Amino acid sequence: MLRVPSSIQPSQFASLSIRRPGTDPADGSRSDGSEMTFVAYRSDVYPERNEVFFEEHAVIVVLEGEKKFNSPTQELHVRKGQILFFQRGCYSMNESIDANYKSLVFFVNEKMLKEFVNQHLSLFQDRHRPLPDEPILSLTSSPAFTTFIQSLLPYFGSGTPFLNELLRLKFQELLLHLLELDTSGQLRAILLHIYQGQKADLNYLMNTYLLKPLSMDELARLSGRSLSAFKRDFEAQFHTSPGHWIRQRRLEHAHFLLRNTTKNVSEVSMEIGYESVSHFIKAYKQQYGTTPKRGN
Repeated sequence: MLRVPSSIQPSQFASLSIRRPGTDPADGSRSDGSEMTFVAYRSDVYPERNEVFFEEHAVIVVLEGEKKFNSPTQELHVRKGQILFFQRGCYSMNESIDANYKSLVFFVNEKMLKEFVNQHLSLFQDRHRPLPDEPILSLTSSPAFTTFIQSLLPYFGSGTPFLNELLRLKFQELLLHLLELDTSGQLRAILLHIYQGQKADLNYLMNTYLLKPLSMDELARLSGRSLSAFKRDFEAQFHTSPGHWIRQRRLEHAHFLLRNTTKNVSEVSMEIGYESVSHFIKAYKQQYGTTPKRGN
């Protein structure tokens, strides 16, 4: 499973980064976390199908071709001119439809995003708009937004000494364009939610991502909490550790599949995240007192 942006490699993507305080512009050295990828240009190898975990909020702008994006609760088929906003922690299965797919992927750093909202609070006056139910927001491009995208392309490979300052302005311009396209107000609600530091509902989060191969750190980030706060809040709500809860719920799902589908033990084991069938059989027997078999 890809974890973006950490999985972005120069050999696969052309990218532009914004340098944050801590980088020495004289020698290019930087302390950990002092540079962030702002936008990456990619052309998929066809056919491509992969699972992606978004480590940062992201905006995908489809330049050419078609692609499918499936979150745990959504199925989106996008084409040229469509824009997708992914909230940090979103899990998606992506599949190219044709060989022509090209896109720009913007990574929206949360600290800079909060600074943007703080600078433009007058744009967020409706503070009671509910959050959208889905993790991926779809928008449609406009002529002005298309012109903005075209204005970015010359910066790939640019040697201008002012690139960092120009990209910071482009970051602001990107968000303002997206707010203009956000006729439903859903993006405004998301950005305000992030700005206010509100946390995700743990029950919804855990049931949505139960069968996904996410680490405890990634689940904590999805919830908007530190790892320690995630574990503390989880145990207060569910009266058990998140690891124990996940194991038990996955085995309950396996029990359901064995009774109600034609899937065999190996298929069920794989579906609930066990790489070893023998480990699955052992865990299942500990919970149900018998070995797993179809019709249990």
